[in-house]
Amino acid sequence: MKLEITTLAARPELAGALGEMPDTWPEFVLEDLVGWANFPRIAEEFPEYVLVATDTDGEVVARGYSVPFALDAPGRGRLPSGGWDQELLWAFSDLRRGRMPDTVGAVEITVAGDHLGKGISGRMVEAMRENARALGHRELVAPVRPNAKHLRPDLPMTEYVRLTRAEDGLPEDPWLRVHVRAGGVVDSVAPVSMTVSGTLEQWREWTGLPFDTEGPVEVPGALVPVHCSVTHGYAVYAEPNVWVRHRL
Repeated sequence: MKLEITTLAARPELAGALGEMPDTWPEFVLEDLVGWANFPRIAEEFPEYVLVATDTDGEVVARGYSVPFALDAPGRGRLPSGGWDQELLWAFSDLRRGRMPDTVGAVEITVAGDHLGKGISGRMVEAMRENARALGHRELVAPVRPNAKHLRPDLPMTEYVRLTRAEDGLPEDPWLRVHVRAGGVVDSVAPVSMTVSGTLEQWREWTGLPFDTEGPVEVPGALVPVHCSVTHGYAVYAEPNVWVRHRL
């Protein structure tokens, strides 16, 4: 499939179509407060780090968001356990302070539903690598949300990332496999990459589940069980992601 992949900075007229693409996240993940507050700012503050793919008809078929931050800044130096949330907080903190970034963090790659299964996600990862390199960065890092982990919510992420295919030794998880094929190396697990908390009523609205039992609750689309406290009237989801490093 022929695609044109460019940055939003180069094609600002596509901002509307980019924002109208349906999200593929489970509804409850959109309630992560760090993402809720900061994700909409990426296109405005970092348009040169936002990729948009169009087909031959000019239709937007994929998007890729990333942010720059200073990994080697004092007090950092290693990929954080806070994963996706932390890279967003670092990026906007560095922007506010005028700190020079040295690393690009992938935030999201989304492919339109009717174009899934065409290899576009892999091409977007490659394009994100190339864009980071063109902007003068030495590394792209990604807090990957393994897209088959929800099928094994009780398996610790530290064990899940070690699952490989017998035929080629590549990760069993499809999304991790895309990153490794593109040149990425699995680095570590970010155990609290996203955190979603809410009242039991909110969780019932987000999931359609009763949330009336004390303890872990398996939620469709969740990578690990959600902790439900009926006694205290709330539930908390701490999502683990997997850090993948792409040396450029």
